[in-house]
Amino acid sequence: MTAVDGVEHWQWGTDEVRLHFGHGPGTPPRLLAVTPADRPPAESFALFASALPVVELALAGDGRHGTAGKRHVDGAAAQRLRLVGKDSSVVDGVHRLVLELAEPDDGVRVLVHYEIASGIPVVRSWAEVVAGRPVVIEYVSSFVVAGLGHGRRWESELVLWRAANPWSGEFRWSGRTLAAEGLYDVGMVAYDQLGSKNRIAATSVGAWSTSEMLPMGVLSDERSGAMLAWQVEHCGAWHWELGDRLGAVYLAVSGPSAAEHQCSVPLGAGESFRTVPASVAVVVGGGLDAVGAALTAHRRRIRRPHPDNVELPVVYNDFLNALMSNPTTDRVLPLVEAAAALGVDGYCIDAGWYDDEDGGWWDSVGEWLPSSRRFPGGGLKAVIDRIRSVGLRPGLWLEPEVVGLRSPLASSLPEDAFFQRSGSRVVEWGRYQLDLRHPAARKHLDGVVDRLVADFDPAYLKFDYNIDIGAGTDLAGSVGLGLLEHNRAHLEWVRDVLDRHPGLTIEGCAAGGSRTDAATGALFPIQSLTDQQDFRSMPPIAAAAPLAITPEQAGVWASVDGTMSHEELAFSLISGMSARIHLAGRIDTLDEDQRDVVRAALTVYRSLRPSIVTGDPVWPLGLPGWRDDWIALGTRTPSELLLAVWRRGGAPVTRIPLLQWLGPTPDIEVLYPSWGGETATVSDSVLDLTLPDETSARLLRLRPER
Repeated sequence: MTAVDGVEHWQWGTDEVRLHFGHGPGTPPRLLAVTPADRPPAESFALFASALPVVELALAGDGRHGTAGKRHVDGAAAQRLRLVGKDSSVVDGVHRLVLELAEPDDGVRVLVHYEIASGIPVVRSWAEVVAGRPVVIEYVSSFVVAGLGHGRRWESELVLWRAANPWSGEFRWSGRTLAAEGLYDVGMVAYDQLGSKNRIAATSVGAWSTSEMLPMGVLSDERSGAMLAWQVEHCGAWHWELGDRLGAVYLAVSGPSAAEHQCSVPLGAGESFRTVPASVAVVVGGGLDAVGAALTAHRRRIRRPHPDNVELPVVYNDFLNALMSNPTTDRVLPLVEAAAALGVDGYCIDAGWYDDEDGGWWDSVGEWLPSSRRFPGGGLKAVIDRIRSVGLRPGLWLEPEVVGLRSPLASSLPEDAFFQRSGSRVVEWGRYQLDLRHPAARKHLDGVVDRLVADFDPAYLKFDYNIDIGAGTDLAGSVGLGLLEHNRAHLEWVRDVLDRHPGLTIEGCAAGGSRTDAATGALFPIQSLTDQQDFRSMPPIAAAAPLAITPEQAGVWASVDGTMSHEELAFSLISGMSARIHLAGRIDTLDEDQRDVVRAALTVYRSLRPSIVTGDPVWPLGLPGWRDDWIALGTRTPSELLLAVWRRGGAPVTRIPLLQWLGPTPDIEVLYPSWGGETATVSDSVLDLTLPDETSARLLRLRPER
């Protein structure tokens, strides 16, 4: 710890990452910088002037002090806080720091938590606000840091990467300078102003946390190669923003707020509120590959352990390009026999198994009772027994959070077991939204799951969620707070189900990839990524996904049928072979040669599972564009690089830069398919690959030359 002019500077962290703080009399403690441990900030004392408090806090009736505008900085309440204590500890390799801040005269206290695991350059952060007097929180940050780009031409030298997440076209990353995003150094600091009052912001409203944007961002320093990446670890509403302040750039990350999400949090004296967590990765060199490795390690650390993440069973799901929510005994059984012949591990009956109306089920769901007419000769149980008898693990689709307008549950459950706004139930596309804060809603869903487990003993449940109900429910006081509390109750309910049924695998899904956030990923063993049906459009989704979710949790559709050539079959199957294969399509139409193509892929895939569950993603051609002709995704382990490459058009040859540790001429092995037709040569650490058809792909293994 050092002090200059009464301001104390100190740091905390691990051998990978350090947090640099400053505080003094008459000011709240400030986070000056987050850096790799071996690269402290060169001008830490100069950073103090532009640094922000370690937590930004805005209370009703307070507003901001020193500036105005839409930005969530310079809250008057945050400026009143003073450091009254700090505590650090290390447990099982996880370093923790808690800073205690307080207002004068026993007012509001805030506990700011930081957490870093040894070996991982990621800081996890959240805050707890404890009221010493009645207050209403309008904003509180999960993580905030300023001083980014200090002393630099940051508008052109800092590049922001963020990802649009359209339905069936998920994970659309792009990078632009801060100036291109609309943030400029307008020169007003020279006239004693804070800055432009502008910001770059990303916000999600509603229960689909990733339906428009991923709750992530990456800020790249183009001069030094350093990158700072962040993720909001929440399955509902969130916000982050970048703005300029006193000649540098700040980042503020949070869950829902009053301004963006109608989320005001009233606290009585002695009551507390905890923010959603946010995590920040810091790397120097290695680009987005290094960011992906850091976030992958962090996500593996914080998630709930499950055997599924090691075993990686192959599941056939009968929805995509097959039954499309219209299962019957005579439609399912041929697919069951075909799945068994291919050697998959499980069969999931997707939507429709409860529908007695032949398609009218959308607004009548909620009881989740098997159809009495779709499965003659023994009912759904006979079909599931057949699935099990051919050696497959049975699974069922479920959409637990919704109740159709015509469902008996709509009138039998209490009124306040549903989302409401302005005295009316929230209705979306013929459905009501259950409020899982209510014990009757949870009791109903517990009964559904326990009954399905008792009656059918499924190994697998797919939890889908196909409506987004907007800002929330006002039964909690503010609609945004109601949604936040429901989000937390939903995850707690799923956690209880997994505790109660430890052998069960639960897949998370929300209209494809509309809830691919880190909080969901920390709980569900496997996640659905998309509803994309065209196998030609799957590679840019599958290849970009590992920057948002661990590969072993990423369920990727591999749709196949008897109309496809062998090259097309391999193209579709390779899309899932670096992650989790969700086999799909009319597999009952495959001839024996086509079945052999699929069987060969599954055999190779099983041999790769140890590398998938421990490896790091790399993108030797960069993150894929939606219409790129050539796409590549690598999985790096200490001993090898697994490389999936797809050609969707363009010239028949591409040049792929390889990782330097492989050496100039690594050994190359084509793992799949084995029929040849490609040429692959390496010179000076560059792979020249030629693929025969416009729609073709190869899975390669590269090892350092022995």
